[in-house]
Amino acid sequence: MNLVKSIIIISRPLNCIITFVTVLAACYISSDKPNFNLVFISAFTGMLVNAGGNIINDYFDVENDKLNRPDRPLPSGSLTRQTALIVYLFFTAGALFFAYNINVNAFLIVVVTSVLLFIYSYKLKGVALAGNLVVAFLTGLAFFFGSIAVGNAFAGIIPALFAFLISLMREMVKDIEDIKGDEAIGLSTFPIRFGVNKSVRFIVVVGIILIAATIIPYLSGVYNLYYFIFVILSVNVILINIIVSLKKDVSETTLKRASKLLKLGMVLGIIAVFIGAKL
Repeated sequence: MNLVKSIIIISRPLNCIITFVTVLAACYISSDKPNFNLVFISAFTGMLVNAGGNIINDYFDVENDKLNRPDRPLPSGSLTRQTALIVYLFFTAGALFFAYNINVNAFLIVVVTSVLLFIYSYKLKGVALAGNLVVAFLTGLAFFFGSIAVGNAFAGIIPALFAFLISLMREMVKDIEDIKGDEAIGLSTFPIRFGVNKSVRFIVVVGIILIAATIIPYLSGVYNLYYFIFVILSVNVILINIIVSLKKDVSETTLKRASKLLKLGMVLGIIAVFIGAKL
């Protein structure tokens, strides 16, 4: 039971659920009459890819986590690196199998995603901005994967862009949080290389771009008035709150709160897009 619990924890179940819901929403947004089995398999495939990516990230990040997150399964010793690697390979192979049975394009996206997740975890995580961009790109790609799975790639472009931007903000917040541990093991993340103040300015600029971008689908007639009202009162309120908070204070408490709010913003963004496309 402890082994199962450790595997669940290292897979980051909340992130996996968000990915599942993201692909699910993307499929329904992109199709008038989606096939339930296809939608479920697509969402489950996305969840497996995400779980595998989380595991391989912890596998390569164990020394850093000993400083930043010592309670995680690998640094705490509740899960061995060998077992983690086996589970990673199992999840990734499962994702490739299911993707192959969706369509060729979906399979290619899973191949590219799996390779990028491995490269990110192995080499790019500590490279200033490069790792952040890869993670943000892959987050947005989840929406595109859902739309590709049901044969309507165009419908996934706008939500993919939103997901990319909000994920980029969150990745930068997390890098500021992890400065101490990252610096100790010789990483060169954006906050370490350019400082906290420039990192906060980067977050603020991306946040402002995202706020402006959320209005465009309504003004252009892609999404409806319900979307506009919901996104303004939920996602944009959260983004403004984060921007104001980080401009005032970059304490550990503020950073953790910002990270959680950005994750909530991702969920609310999915709901907003669903409302905009379907109601």
